[in-house]
Amino acid sequence: MHEDSSQARQPIDQLLSGPRGRRLCLDALAQTDERIGSAMFWFGHQLNPHPGSLVRFGDGPQMDDPSFTPSDIVALIESADATAVSTSDARSALQSTVDNARYWQEPDGVDAAAALTGVRAALLPAAHRVLELMPDLNARAAAAQWSADWNAVSDSAPITRDPAAVLAQWTREVREDEERSARERPADPSARYSGTWWSVPQRLLQTRSARLDALELVEDSFGWDVATLIPVRGAGRTLEIESAAVWAALCGEFPMEVTASRRHDWFRVTGHDGRWLIPDWERVSQRWDAVYLTTLGYLSAATQRIDVDDEYASVIAGWAPDSTIWLADVAREWSGPREQWQRRERDNGWEPSAT
Repeated sequence: MHEDSSQARQPIDQLLSGPRGRRLCLDALAQTDERIGSAMFWFGHQLNPHPGSLVRFGDGPQMDDPSFTPSDIVALIESADATAVSTSDARSALQSTVDNARYWQEPDGVDAAAALTGVRAALLPAAHRVLELMPDLNARAAAAQWSADWNAVSDSAPITRDPAAVLAQWTREVREDEERSARERPADPSARYSGTWWSVPQRLLQTRSARLDALELVEDSFGWDVATLIPVRGAGRTLEIESAAVWAALCGEFPMEVTASRRHDWFRVTGHDGRWLIPDWERVSQRWDAVYLTTLGYLSAATQRIDVDDEYASVIAGWAPDSTIWLADVAREWSGPREQWQRRERDNGWEPSAT
């Protein structure tokens, strides 16, 4: 499923329309321009709703912290050479924007800076460069995909099966959580309550088209240092979430209200006080066998409010880019061997383990 071409947004507009896409472009520039990296450290600290305390070392005289205005940041970005951004810079920035995705508290200071109107406009050359270096951001799911098991090969488990049972249990739990939250939590969205914030079932089989995406593009990571990649192939009807509009249409067609259970977390993320929906995935499974979130769909839509209609909104939360969730029992472990990967000590990257 794709958007009608007459209504589809240009990739560069999509990239700059989402918090994660803007963060990607800003971090890519910071990778190559130390002035921007330093300025964003201090300016982001200024804008961070929970800045904490900075620890300073040394015996010299105490200096005032550098201070920046939005105009200062815009000027720095406009003076940067976007063509200096390399493919590795863009990839590192992509990891950074995924690492910094948050659905349970306010956006951090760098996300807040990237959302400023002047900053967003100044990021246009960086967005062009990122799309030039990463032309597959809106690629379709590959036929051969990978599931990550965060254990060594010797301890890895069979891939998850029986999605119907998982979905039935998920539906019960979501409805029970919503009823309990309606009884026990205040209607004030600013009240300091937190609970379930993700919008996709977490126990279904999830696969990625690229090995490194399965290892590196992981939200809310636990810092694993070993993983087993399992080759998977599947067939069937696949819905592609390539934009906020496709997600909104899915929520509208298969609505499940989660206002009481998501209200407080998603208010902090979006600043929106209203009624919330997610897809009723058990009903979605009656039409679609799998749902794939493209990387550009993630960058343009995750961690922000998505309007479904005049009354309801939604958030894509807890779903990484380039990720397929399997709603039907149509995916199988393929004939290739499982691969064990480990982190490198020198740069914290991933590499295949020696055999």
